[in-house]
Amino acid sequence: MALGQTVFWDEPMKAGIALAAKRLGHDRTLVAGVHDTDYFAKLPSGPHSSGKFKSLPHNDTTTRGLWSAAGEFSTLFGSETVITRDMLHAYGLRIGKLASARPNFLNEATEAWGWRGIVSLDDHAPITKDVPLRQLLPELQSTFDWALDSTVSALGGLGKEKAVELADQLRTKFCDLTEEPGQSVSEFYRHLLPVFYEFCANAPIDLSTTATSELLRFNRATCDSCRFDLLNLFVDQATRDVACSAYNESIRGSSGLYELSRFGSGAIPFDLIIPGHGRGTIRLGTKGAVVMTANPQFLSLKKPLGSVGELAEAIEAKFGPDCVLVGKAVTLIGMLAREFVFVFHEGASSYVKHSRKLHQLLAAKGFPLQMNPILRVKYDAWGALKVCCSWLRLPEPFQRAFGTEELCGPSFSARWKEVGSEQEALLANLTKLRRPIELIRFLDRTQGGSWQRPAEEYEGLHDKLDVLQHSLEQIRSRRFALYDQTRQLRVKRVQAERAKGDHFRSQIFEREPTQAATNERDRLTHEVEAINHESVEVGNRMIELRHAQNELVHNDEIQKVHERRRSIELEAELKRLRLIRQAVISSKGLARANLRPSAWWFRLVCPDGLWFRQTIETAECYLEPLI
Repeated sequence: MALGQTVFWDEPMKAGIALAAKRLGHDRTLVAGVHDTDYFAKLPSGPHSSGKFKSLPHNDTTTRGLWSAAGEFSTLFGSETVITRDMLHAYGLRIGKLASARPNFLNEATEAWGWRGIVSLDDHAPITKDVPLRQLLPELQSTFDWALDSTVSALGGLGKEKAVELADQLRTKFCDLTEEPGQSVSEFYRHLLPVFYEFCANAPIDLSTTATSELLRFNRATCDSCRFDLLNLFVDQATRDVACSAYNESIRGSSGLYELSRFGSGAIPFDLIIPGHGRGTIRLGTKGAVVMTANPQFLSLKKPLGSVGELAEAIEAKFGPDCVLVGKAVTLIGMLAREFVFVFHEGASSYVKHSRKLHQLLAAKGFPLQMNPILRVKYDAWGALKVCCSWLRLPEPFQRAFGTEELCGPSFSARWKEVGSEQEALLANLTKLRRPIELIRFLDRTQGGSWQRPAEEYEGLHDKLDVLQHSLEQIRSRRFALYDQTRQLRVKRVQAERAKGDHFRSQIFEREPTQAATNERDRLTHEVEAINHESVEVGNRMIELRHAQNELVHNDEIQKVHERRRSIELEAELKRLRLIRQAVISSKGLARANLRPSAWWFRLVCPDGLWFRQTIETAECYLEPLI
């Protein structure tokens, strides 16, 4: 089974698995399913609008946390590789400095290159199967056009004309299938699946299509299916506590997965989709059940549930036969793996390890369920490009890394890994450049003549400021010396005034002072006055030095030096930012696209099908156990 939420990304690559199976003599039909029972992606923040959809890039600011699966597109070489703030900081970027000069620079700086995802603008995201195609179609079509057009623009030579023709054929088939009235997005995707599978493979594919809303329909007629065996352990009152405990343990320490108590008392890791009411977590009690839809729905039970059959009877009696019972992320895999062998691409589904742990824990507690393994497929799409003689016009982020604007498929194939390693090394070097002068010298050394003059100018400005700094240090040293002198004068004045007071009390107060006593008092008074006078002079010198320091610091020429130096530093940081983006896109981004390429790229880039066939023939396939 190939199960995905969109047809526009890597799912149709699995046509190669169907073809390979036929060549090996297997007669199994590949089942291509639309996962249409999940929520449509929702706008993380910003204004909402009922029934509206919007195509957005993924960045680390305005769309941080965006998750779009039902409407996900990537252009040739593109992937959902966000250059996060943490990455920018790790590679030495002075984010605060750039933000003060370019307040919103992070929006574009962190954006994943060559990727778009469509999100719902509703306050409450709808379930994919409930989205009418007419609401999504304008955004779906314009985003697909963007992906096709930007891919065609990355091609050169005679092959570009053929790519334009094939892209138009795909658009025509897309448009033709939109004409059926009243379609949902799910139905439209089911119609598109055979089109994309055969377009990608350039061959007929033995394929049947389905959707999770069909596979997991839950009523008295379907509840005995092995797809609901895992559910039964959570429904049966006798095994529910053990199953729920195993679930909580299986997700402990994960990110974004919650223990069942977070969903309310009696919650199990399954949702019910009720026609007209939406989707909600199932919570089971001894005498009733609650489905946590937007407006919670209730079931009355005559006794505690003992099987999925009893639950199906209660649900059908209350809501009819068309409800769908779907596992949450971790349990959905175990529901369908009882019957199907999932085909997953390398890197797909981060939930598998938690599903496997759940199954292992249940088996250890005495409730083993036989699960089919996952068939993992690891592509080397760029390596396989060596058989394709098409010419590629590299988009801007890749030109510096590859050292050219245009190259043929075999050259790209031979160089992409080396380029990726070089860009990783560049990022490692950028990490070490913390001082502006270090960055500027690095740019002069590695980026050629355009940075020689700024580097020389910056060094000269640095020398001027060194002279200024030396002068300022001299002034500060003199001021600090005067501070010490002031403190010493305070001590001397206290001592002098104390001596004068002691003399007054012992020789003059209530006495007839002698001439000698009078002379001594005059001397002591003069000593205090002299100290006060010296203190005033020291204070005046301190004021003069402060004025001299301020004049030096605020000198017009010095201000211009500072301003010019800051400008060069800003230019250098902007260059560092471009280098980081280009390096990440050309290394991490290409590596991710290599494993999960958009299937329709292959015919546009290599119309004769050689690239697709070589990718499939060189793919590494292995079984991954689920228990």
